Amino acid sequence: MITHAELQLLRSLREKKHREELGLFAVEGEKIVSELLAAGHPFERIYGTDAWAGEKTHAIAEPEMARASHFPNPSPVLAVGRIRREALAPGELDRGLTLALDGVQDPGNVGTILRIADWFGIERVLLSPGCADLHSQKVIQASMGSFARVRAIVAGLDEALAGIRAPVVGCALEGRDVHGVGPLADAVIVVGGEGRGLSEPMRSRVAYCVTIPRRGPAESLNAAVAAAIVCDNLRR
Repeated sequence: MITHAELQLLRSLREKKHREELGLFAVEGEKIVSELLAAGHPFERIYGTDAWAGEKTHAIAEPEMARASHFPNPSPVLAVGRIRREALAPGELDRGLTLALDGVQDPGNVGTILRIADWFGIERVLLSPGCADLHSQKVIQASMGSFARVRAIVAGLDEALAGIRAPVVGCALEGRDVHGVGPLADAVIVVGGEGRGLSEPMRSRVAYCVTIPRRGPAESLNAAVAAAIVCDNLRR
C-alpha cells in the first residue's frame, strides 16, 4: 500500500509546474518503462501491480494504481525519475550535428524527433523553452526509448547560437533544395514550430535554409517528418 502523500505526488506529476517544482517526472506503460530500463535509464521508484512482471521498487494494488494513473485505463507499472537538466558545454555546438527545435509545441513531434535523432546518430537535440515539455508523458512515450539515449538540452536558442562557428541551417519552404546540399559533419539544423515555421530571431541566425521539394498540393510537412527527411539527406 502507498501513502496518501505518495499518491498525491504521483498525481501531481501530470502537470509541468509540479514536475519542475519537484524535479521529478512520471512515465507509465509496460512498453515504454521496459524500453527505458533496457536503455539503462535510472528510475528512483517503480510502482508495479501483480500484473507487472518487471523490476519494481514498490508494490501497488490495482485500485491504488487506478487512482495514481495518468491514463483513463491504468497500466500495471508507473515509474518516477529525476529530471536531469543538461547544460551546453563551451563550443559544444561547433562539433557534430545538432537538431534545434524552435517552438515545436506538439509533444508527439518532439518525442518523434528524439527518436529520429537516435536513429541518425545526431549528437544532440536543443529545445527552445517554447517547445513541448521534454519530461511530459506524451513526449517520452513518442520517443520510444530514445529519451534515455539522446542528449537533449533545453536552452534559449538565440543565446545558444550566438558566436558559434558551425553553420546554422534552417528548414523553410523558401530554402534551397536539401537534395543539393552535401553531407555536413558539423551543423545546427533548426526546425520551426508547427504552423508558423522559424521564428524571426532564428531567421536572423541561419546561414541559409533548406527545403524538401514539393510535388503535390499539400501546404506543408509535419515537423518530425521534415526533420527525418533533412537528417537522411545530411547524413548521406
